[in-house]
Amino acid sequence: MKEIKAYIRHEKAEIIIEKLEQAGVQGMTVIDAFALFEWADKESFSYSIRFVEKYSKVIKLEIVCEDEDAETLSEVIAKYGKTGKSGDGMIFISPVEKSIKIRTNEINVV
Repeated sequence: MKEIKAYIRHEKAEIIIEKLEQAGVQGMTVIDAFALFEWADKESFSYSIRFVEKYSKVIKLEIVCEDEDAETLSEVIAKYGKTGKSGDGMIFISPVEKSIKIRTNEINVV
């Protein structure tokens, strides 16, 4: 199993989530977050000057998938998240060692 963490532009979240669902993703976590300045798009800041010098609002997507699906799903995120401007985001893919279902204590039930 793999975990995909993607930090994307707020305004791209709806289309990316729609395309991920079309690609077969049945569940994901969607989190409002703030990214450090290096990922930020200075043109879309809406916070105090001091705050925006360092952070920008982004959406964080977390998806756990089969190993063979990770590349395809990351390509979907990159394709529909790209604007060509600074601040388009980042995608990270990591191995998942173990999963535990809290209700049943079942192990590796991703």
